[in-house]
Amino acid sequence: MHMELEDVFSSKPRMKILKLVARLGELNISDISRRIGLNFSTTSRHLQLLEAEGILQQRTYGRIRMYRFSQVSAKSKVVKELVEVWEASNKKELAGIGREKK
Repeated sequence: MHMELEDVFSSKPRMKILKLVARLGELNISDISRRIGLNFSTTSRHLQLLEAEGILQQRTYGRIRMYRFSQVSAKSKVVKELVEVWEASNKKELAGIGREKK
């Protein structure tokens, strides 16, 4: 079962996860959960959905599951680029606002 684009992007927690993983590269569930302020099981469900859609991939080291953007998925590459461009654009706008006030 695959989700529609609007279903994947309509979730604020999923968007927070995508932004966080885009910024930091690879994180475990506990780290992600703590940083976005959700409990472990809810975070895990969001991660499972993003993995099922091919956006994130999981690597396991013993009992630790690490998540990062998938290296093989076309969806993953586009989503990561969208997040990075969006965040960079916001930083430029904020920097411009700071210069205007001086």
